[in-house]
Amino acid sequence: MKRAVLVACLELLAWLTPLCAHAADLNLATLSCDRYENEIIGPGTQNGAAHLDPIDTVMWLFGFAVASAGEHVLYSDALTSFGFALDAECKDNPSVSLLQAITTVRPKRDKPMDLTTLSCADWQTRHLKAAQSDPESANTIMMWLYGFSVGRSGGHIFDTGGLAGFASALQKRCEQHPADSLFDALAARKPEP
Repeated sequence: MKRAVLVACLELLAWLTPLCAHAADLNLATLSCDRYENEIIGPGTQNGAAHLDPIDTVMWLFGFAVASAGEHVLYSDALTSFGFALDAECKDNPSVSLLQAITTVRPKRDKPMDLTTLSCADWQTRHLKAAQSDPESANTIMMWLYGFSVGRSGGHIFDTGGLAGFASALQKRCEQHPADSLFDALAARKPEP
């Protein structure tokens, strides 16, 4: 992802404060939009604990939303529109669950990358290059894939401390099956108990 896109996303989401704490589970089905807006990402929610990056949090939710909609495409320029749309949906409907709000949000469909046509080997090459040249962007893309994987599996729990385990399992799967598509590798991943 180009640095300019991330800068634009940072500007868009600058008012967001980080997610409450690492290693916490957020149940999207029981978390209301009001709580999400005011306790999770709203101003003044920091409590001194370790925090997730707000862009990574929205990126996870974006990946989750795409998979939940039955799609298999990463829209590389749609994070900003997704973030604005989710924020508006939650402000307009504070009592609905975050899960319900996510299902109504439709981001722009710009610059699609079809996960069914991207091999694990090609993805790993791109990811390793990005991790060396721009680790923040590589991490942000991994958060999208993590959210996509949970949404694809039918889950609705965001384990905020689960990224490292997810990334390791995906890397191992791709090393063992380099010709598989990235979509197949993500679909093969089983959700954590």
